[in-house]
Amino acid sequence: MEMSKIKLNVLGISYSQTQTGAYALVLTEENGERRIPIIVGSFEAQSIAIQLEGLKPPRPLTHDLFLNFAVAFKIDLIEVNIHKLEEGVFFSKLICDDGNNRLAVDARTSDAIALALRFKCPIYTTEEIMERAGIVLEIGKEGTGKSTQKGTGRTKSSKASYSSKSSEEFKNYTNEELKEMLQNAINNEDYERASLIRDEINKRQNS
Repeated sequence: MEMSKIKLNVLGISYSQTQTGAYALVLTEENGERRIPIIVGSFEAQSIAIQLEGLKPPRPLTHDLFLNFAVAFKIDLIEVNIHKLEEGVFFSKLICDDGNNRLAVDARTSDAIALALRFKCPIYTTEEIMERAGIVLEIGKEGTGKSTQKGTGRTKSSKASYSSKSSEEFKNYTNEELKEMLQNAINNEDYERASLIRDEINKRQNS
């Protein structure tokens, strides 16, 4: 039985304030309020941003080359599936079709998103991953953000670095203070910081 899929859209990308050269890519479910922040490298961030802005570089980037190669050999990217979250790393598959065969190809999530934007194909994930890694923002009547956090998933590609950073920065705060900081970070759409605070809360709950 096929696992139900949740369609995601790319909400945006911003510079990481906690790790030099890293960026926070934010995905949001199409029919819901949950968002997933994923830390990506500078090259992938640039490639994603260029496509989001509709810019055309003078020479093809690696993801553009992949698109050109696939088109030349009549291979289509049908969809991207973010299918697993393990030790802070998101795993993705490219579902490709050449007209005769359909294959699943393993890919880094940052590369998969960059390619999905170029092929204009849908991005999916599972309810389990949304439950573990999703961040919810609820807007009140007066426009004040009220957030709820979910799960134990981490959204970092460099687990050790971010865990250390999180522990050092937040170790002197109480759980209630951390929850308030999490709400403020989400209200300000600072999802990369929100993911760090969420991880610290989850680490305390699981210890």
